[in-house]
Amino acid sequence: MTQKQFLVLASRNAGKTREIRELLKGFPVEIKNLDDFGPIPVVEENGATFDENAYEKASFTAKILGLPALADDSGIEVEALDGVPGVHSARYAGPNATDAENNARLLREMEGKTNRAAAFMCVISIAVPSGVALTYEARCDGFIAEAPAGDDGFGYDPLFYYPPLNRTFAQLSAEEKNRVSHRGKALAELKAEFEKVLIWIGQRL
Repeated sequence: MTQKQFLVLASRNAGKTREIRELLKGFPVEIKNLDDFGPIPVVEENGATFDENAYEKASFTAKILGLPALADDSGIEVEALDGVPGVHSARYAGPNATDAENNARLLREMEGKTNRAAAFMCVISIAVPSGVALTYEARCDGFIAEAPAGDDGFGYDPLFYYPPLNRTFAQLSAEEKNRVSHRGKALAELKAEFEKVLIWIGQRL
């Protein structure tokens, strides 16, 4: 019987926390996020890649709290914008931009562009307090819609049209989205190895 392991999600994003708890339910792990702890310093996300940012967040959180931490850095790369917004997806319209403001800016930047290809990218990093980490990554290809559609999801979901299901991410159920999304795919890889991950964590605590 595997002992239940605490894993801290290095985020205060309720939507992201909900997704990851859902995807890892049934495993001997209790997912907490930063809201479960007192005030802690904010890590500066200044990496040039999703990989750097995910590791920085996970490693920093693990060291501060003394617990294994999981961080993901994800965002949307738009072909016609040379990969923008990329690592700046969450703050595309400004440091404290809302999802709606980020979506509005992306639609403005895409006005008149015929190439609307885009990809959601996700890198997951699991770090222990000593600093070592495991990495999982995945992508999901789609297109930028002409206008937002759907009420579910978060971030750029209302604009991300996924051709195989003929809907935007915000029009999918949580189950549908988790099967095909960038984060869902990366977490599926993590799930497939989760017993080994728990052993790896246990050996390093």
